[in-house]
Amino acid sequence: MTTLLKTPLYETYQAMGAKTIDFGGWALPVQFSSIKEEHEAVRTRAGLFDVSHMGEIDVRGNGALDYLQKMMTNDISKLMVNGAQYTAMCYEDGGTVDDLLVYKQAEDHYLLVVNAANTEKDYKWLEDHLETGVSINNISSQMAQLAIQGPEAENILQRLTDVDLSTVGFFKFQDDVLIDGIKVLVSRTGYTGEDGFELYTAWEDAPALWNVILSAGEPEHILPCGLGARDTLRFEAKLALYGQELTKDISPLEAGIGFAVKTGKEADFIGKSALLAQRENGLKRKLVGIEMIDRGIPRTHYPVYKGDVLIGEVTTGTQSPTLKKNVGLALIKKEFTEIGTELDVEIRKKRVSAIVVPSPFYKRQK
Repeated sequence: MTTLLKTPLYETYQAMGAKTIDFGGWALPVQFSSIKEEHEAVRTRAGLFDVSHMGEIDVRGNGALDYLQKMMTNDISKLMVNGAQYTAMCYEDGGTVDDLLVYKQAEDHYLLVVNAANTEKDYKWLEDHLETGVSINNISSQMAQLAIQGPEAENILQRLTDVDLSTVGFFKFQDDVLIDGIKVLVSRTGYTGEDGFELYTAWEDAPALWNVILSAGEPEHILPCGLGARDTLRFEAKLALYGQELTKDISPLEAGIGFAVKTGKEADFIGKSALLAQRENGLKRKLVGIEMIDRGIPRTHYPVYKGDVLIGEVTTGTQSPTLKKNVGLALIKKEFTEIGTELDVEIRKKRVSAIVVPSPFYKRQK
């Protein structure tokens, strides 16, 4: 039997009575109280997540910028020091290796934050294309990551530091911030559709950081949150999940993250010509929001039909805790993606009616 990997907080959430599951080889909490309760806390107050399973890769050297320009779909040259950028890495055919964040820590120093299940694959992909003047190092085992998300996130964290967090803008970060004496990289980013921060710290400091944030957030009724709420929150905000909305067979353009694909940048990048062709010739399929008309929940990989024609499949679906409706994201043939188009989802061998609706399903009121 495979031994599951554990984050530095495993003992902490075991003691809190969290329900853990095997998530891509990691023992992670799916929920502490209930998914709906945790989801609601993040939308209205604040929630704290352990995301220490995510991978971190350090990239350094005087050739680092040119190298990352070749590997990433976004334009890394636009990134300033203390800035973060969302991007993808692609194969030559335009399929997705991974979606990730790039942090610029200094002129020749970047931090890549990659999806947990892809860490080794990504590292090998980067290594296979390594150039002179660049060194890469997988530092995932040294770094833990927590995410405090929700409208009260800044207020709670501010009590624990002298740094003015209001100066850390969206997709910006500050390194070496002391949170109750613990050294943290504080990034205004997240995966929930809410305001908040992702916090990177030394592996061994994660339990203390977790506990101090939960204590500081007691007046706002902050909740520890698991993977269940993380998934419903990101889904409502239409934030892609690798393995569902993005795969080696789904391009960033098809998945709706074309904003992170800069085919116009001067630098040639892996997959550029395939993605350029998709843009110029028009996509054959596209990710859309669907809402069930009949009863039933559209789940991942359920087939989607128009009449008797199979036109695609559901990538993610659930009962939206915010909307209280059964909704899904589906990758379907382009000609059926107009808002208002009626479709059928096959749920347990039965065709059930659905309709194409605007997405994301949830947008934060600024």
